[in-house]
Amino acid sequence: MEFGNMTELDAIFLQNNHLERQLPGTISHLVKLQYLDLSTNQLVGHISPEFGNSSLHHVDIANNNFSGLFPSSICVGGALSVVSAGYNGFTGIYRQTFQNCTTLQEVDFTANNIVAELSDCFSEHPGQLITMAFRQNQLHGTLLTDRGEEFLCNSTDLVLLDLSDNALHGGLSKCFWELQSLEFMDLSSNSFSGVFPSSMTCGDDLRYLLLGNNKFTGTFPLGLKKCKNLTTLDLGGNKFSGTIPSWVSMSLPELNFLRLSSNMFDGIIPHEILQFRQLQVLDLSKNKLTGPIPDDFRNFTGMAQEQQNTDFTDYDKYSYQVEIHIVWKNVDHVYNLKIVAVVGIDLSGNSLTLEIPNGLTTLGGVRYLNLSGNHLSGCIPADIGNMVLLEALDLSRNQLSGKIPQSLAALKSISVLNFSSNSLSGRIPTGDQLRTLTNRSIYSNNPGLCGFPLEDCINSSTPAQIEKSLDEDREALWLYCFVAAGFIFGFWLYWGIFLFRSETWRCAFYQYVDNMQGKVTKKVYSCISRFWAGGSE
Repeated sequence: MEFGNMTELDAIFLQNNHLERQLPGTISHLVKLQYLDLSTNQLVGHISPEFGNSSLHHVDIANNNFSGLFPSSICVGGALSVVSAGYNGFTGIYRQTFQNCTTLQEVDFTANNIVAELSDCFSEHPGQLITMAFRQNQLHGTLLTDRGEEFLCNSTDLVLLDLSDNALHGGLSKCFWELQSLEFMDLSSNSFSGVFPSSMTCGDDLRYLLLGNNKFTGTFPLGLKKCKNLTTLDLGGNKFSGTIPSWVSMSLPELNFLRLSSNMFDGIIPHEILQFRQLQVLDLSKNKLTGPIPDDFRNFTGMAQEQQNTDFTDYDKYSYQVEIHIVWKNVDHVYNLKIVAVVGIDLSGNSLTLEIPNGLTTLGGVRYLNLSGNHLSGCIPADIGNMVLLEALDLSRNQLSGKIPQSLAALKSISVLNFSSNSLSGRIPTGDQLRTLTNRSIYSNNPGLCGFPLEDCINSSTPAQIEKSLDEDREALWLYCFVAAGFIFGFWLYWGIFLFRSETWRCAFYQYVDNMQGKVTKKVYSCISRFWAGGSE
């Protein structure tokens, strides 16, 4: 690429090509250039420190292989508004790079290798900054330094803040909760710690709060009671304790994603949690919850039927991809929040007791259900097959008994199944999709189970096999009756020739035959009565 002589260019759009090699230094000669989009190519190497001009407004160089320090003169004219440099290999940002960018609104350095403190990347006065994304870098230090707090407190226009997957630590400034324009905040996968003050406030616009995989402590944050417009809440992977408050569903009625997994919450699952009408993902796994699973799921309308192209976000307007963690088919996946129909419940790894509630089977839109590692007892609900979209079902490591419901064979999408380590018995149902699950371990440690993919059943038969066996027994019984009658008649005829000559022998013989016939008749009638009595049960 060579642009040095095209001095009148004001826009370059070469995204989604196969451009290679380094960005030529002569691009800095384009003094009228305002828009530069080289995203999603294969450009490599360092960018010249002189890159930039006084007219540059929009720069998108994301999804390349650039490396080294981000150029320091990109904002020389102070007109820069958007910088998208995610998914490269930049290792740092000069402190002075953005100091004069008073018009800067969007900054995205997602998935680079930037090693720095956040306060070193910006001045204390962020100007009109709306979007700041540094996910998956190596930012370190605390946000509670004087410069850090001043920067955050002055970011009054900030709408999206993503500092996830870094090495930040310490507590959170109260300024976080006073940013009235903030809609999205992701601080997950760092080492933040501390207790949330009960006096924390929450802007009316905050809808996405992702604080998972940190070291926060204390009880469920009472201040969240004020976040009435939250749609996504992730507190998983921390050290929260105490009970799950009953006010959650009433105070956060718009929630469609709730993750509280891998904490130390105890007590029962509050019945009020079933009042969520929008909820599509509920993850309470790996806590210390006890008691039964609530049964009344009538208000779980977000899980009652198939979701069509569910769109959790509208952040396309900020050119940013929002991500969340979901354990799907026993694997921790990172999903874009613009996800389609990932609907499920995970209550595994607790100490829940009693039976699996029948109400769960009314949630026809659920695609994964994990109740493993509890103390659940009783039978698997007979209507489990009503959950027609189920792709993953894990009921392992409980105390379930009885037979596996035949309705399970109707599930057409099931691809992950685990019933191991229970006390289930009887024949495993067969179905087209179940026949594809050949791993014997999914039924292991259930001594009473038999059938594919385990050993064939010996003492149990299908209804058709039982009826066929009864027909064969009836035919055999009539055959035995005719044989017995024929034997008696033949015996009498043979001996009669010799015995009828003597009146004494003839009378004795008649008496003997009558006695034998009576005994045989009683035996046959008794056999027939027992047979028909057994067949009608």
